[in-house]
Amino acid sequence: MDVQDEMRQRLAARQQGFTLEQPFYTDPAYFDVDMKMVWYREWLFAGHDCEVPRPGAFFTLQVGDYPVIVVRDREGQIRAFHNSCRHRGSRVCSAARGTSARLVCPYHQWTYDLDGSLVFARQMGPDFDASAYGLKSVACESVGGYVFISLADTPADFGPTRDMIEPYLAPHNLADTKVAHETTIIEKGNWKLVWENNRECYHCAGNHPELCKTYPEAPGVTGVSGGADDPEIAAHWAHCEALGLPSAFRMADDGHSRITRMPLLRDAVSYTMSGRPAVSKPLTDAIAADHIGAMLLFHYPTNWNHILGDHAITFRVLPIGPQETAVTTKWLVNREAVEGVDYDLDELIHVWTETNDQDRQIVEENAFGIRSPAYEPGPYSSDHEGGVDQFVDWYCRIMALRLTEEDSPTLRVA
Repeated sequence: MDVQDEMRQRLAARQQGFTLEQPFYTDPAYFDVDMKMVWYREWLFAGHDCEVPRPGAFFTLQVGDYPVIVVRDREGQIRAFHNSCRHRGSRVCSAARGTSARLVCPYHQWTYDLDGSLVFARQMGPDFDASAYGLKSVACESVGGYVFISLADTPADFGPTRDMIEPYLAPHNLADTKVAHETTIIEKGNWKLVWENNRECYHCAGNHPELCKTYPEAPGVTGVSGGADDPEIAAHWAHCEALGLPSAFRMADDGHSRITRMPLLRDAVSYTMSGRPAVSKPLTDAIAADHIGAMLLFHYPTNWNHILGDHAITFRVLPIGPQETAVTTKWLVNREAVEGVDYDLDELIHVWTETNDQDRQIVEENAFGIRSPAYEPGPYSSDHEGGVDQFVDWYCRIMALRLTEEDSPTLRVA
């Protein structure tokens, strides 16, 4: 039996409301199929517009086997390319970020313009056609200050995602902010465990003392039940929408995205130990009101977010291997905000630095236990883990569909 047939059978036999079987979290062959069926097909959060503020500014990322460059061209458009020279395949950009008038391969100096076209290749003979060897494009979309890419040959229509999230993001003007701080931690667990941990706050009271100063553990806040029947949430939405901030709960038809605005605890306005703002300049001058809570957005499989009045925290998930995942966190502030004047960096990042490390430990302990021969799928809490159930359902649904469509078997390597 090939791996894909095995996965189909396990998905068909899955017990609803229970965790997945062990191979989905540990098996290298299952991980390879995940990459092929999910990560090389979905729209992925790459970074922010503000990270490429001028023509020639670029950043790079690695998605499975694919190195990618994201760059702003001379006309101001954000583009993405496969980071593989058309000469002999060397990475053109090895730096994580930078600025360059042109993209030059360090191996033999093949030189590409910012639109990906090849403009210089030394001594390739009179019959060489440079126009046939531009960098290969990666589908790229910018919305509300977020850059998404798709590695698919024929990407899914990004329009529905844009239509859903752009009205919520637009008032925060994130394209005109700056990254005040960035961290990447490596969690020794499968990417699905990282998401499962993110999609519930059942674990928060016992693990996140800093976050619980301001963030509600109520399942209606983190989960996917909406919250309109909660008087506090309904009042919060009315307050924010009166300020011109779209706030009501929205979920994509296929379940890959959810966006809403939720209140913080008591009179808190930011994720600080005091609940007071971490940044004296609002994230944007267009929103000066207090108590707008946190705008929460997730987009499977790469991204979750908390956008506040004074700053935003964005998270990017990228799998490294079957039991290793990189989680990158960025703190965005007003472009004019000055460290040491308008904000204290330690205060700005303290809550999520601690929370991220606590989540890393949780995921790694979860992964340890799942590797046990004694592991078997367990039930989710119907009160607290609806979000986890929804994530696993999303994964199982698209995997079952794509495995059915796929007609080329993936065999195990002995």
